Amino acid sequence: MAKGFFIAIEGPDGCGKSTQIALLAAALKERGFDVVLTREPGGTRLGEEIRKVLLLSKEENFSPYAELLLFEAARAQHVEEVLKPAIKEGKVVIASRYAEATRAYQGGGRGLPLTEVAAANELGTRGLWPDLTIILDIDSEEGLRRVKGCQEGAAGKDLPPGELDRIEKESLDFHRRVRKEYLSLAEEEKDRVRVVDGSRAVGEVSKEVLALVLERLHDRS
Repeated sequence: MAKGFFIAIEGPDGCGKSTQIALLAAALKERGFDVVLTREPGGTRLGEEIRKVLLLSKEENFSPYAELLLFEAARAQHVEEVLKPAIKEGKVVIASRYAEATRAYQGGGRGLPLTEVAAANELGTRGLWPDLTIILDIDSEEGLRRVKGCQEGAAGKDLPPGELDRIEKESLDFHRRVRKEYLSLAEEEKDRVRVVDGSRAVGEVSKEVLALVLERLHDRS
């Protein structure tokens, strides 16, 4: 049985994750890979319920620590119920966001101490990290413009076209901090984390993403 492979697609809001994940999955399936698509928060029944609380809640006094721990609760279930079994079965798992998003959003965006976020991530991931994380980078203003102008609705978030979720509604400064933290992460983990310019045409981005993934899949033992 081939060794499983775990890919996380990350990036600021509006970077085009959903589109690129769909294109990547289709390209890998055409090449004979057994692909599993999943997302965070979500991926399990419990995770999807937590997702509703995190993204659709109208609560204005949401504690940053409560938010952090809810993400980790969803992740812990995701790891045990979906990720570990799929990887063990030799499948290629593509996740829309993972623990890197928690560092970027709760660490960078919310300003929680990165040491505390890292400790929480260790609990949530149980030590499982992607073999490859691709960050689709985009200017924060452009990303929010894309989100607000989306005519197809917020993919996978059960929202009407153009309506923003609780985190997308945060200030431009918040989203700039998120992007900055993503780029800091990429600088620290250059071997496992790669940055792709998500502001380019969809075809150009997908070509680079696929090349990065195929290179790593070829090298896996």
